[in-house]
Amino acid sequence: MATASEGHQQHPLAIYLWVWVLLFVLSAFSYMVDYIGLQGYLRWSLILIFMLAKAGFIIAVFMHMAWERIALIYAILGPPVLLLFAIGFFALEGDYTLLTRLDFFGETTFVPSHPGEAH
Repeated sequence: MATASEGHQQHPLAIYLWVWVLLFVLSAFSYMVDYIGLQGYLRWSLILIFMLAKAGFIIAVFMHMAWERIALIYAILGPPVLLLFAIGFFALEGDYTLLTRLDFFGETTFVPSHPGEAH
């Protein structure tokens, strides 16, 4: 068997069991959001928070990222963080572009007319 002195890390089994229980609890909370019937931004915010928390625990403990070098952590977690930033920026830019077009061309240009509607 490998020992810690040979460069292998041994983690207590209790850490994995606690994280497993925590993942179960977070999943239960996520399902409760739907069961209770929350709607709108609160619903989606809670679902995303629980999802990110579960993903963070899985990455940190089960993928052993909590015990890795900081350069490896940045290499794995950096691109998704930049991607989320880009998606947020593009969403804001898309809203600005739409509002600019509505202001310049008018709202009726982008709203399809219904059949039989008088023009």
